Amino acid sequence: MYGALWRLLPGPAWLRVLLLAALAALAVVVLFRWVFPAIEPYMPFDEQTVVDTTPGATP
Repeated sequence: MYGALWRLLPGPAWLRVLLLAALAALAVVVLFRWVFPAIEPYMPFDEQTVVDTTPGATP
């Protein structure tokens, strides 16, 4: 996959590196700005899977 991206990008190697870095940064921004907030209601962040069963523990 990375080889295909490398061959598709124009220019010399230094420009390809800059373009790939910019594309990676853009992907991170898109994920944190729109994708992760959109799927957050479906993620089990508030569900507890480990329960304290010791006597006197507060629920």
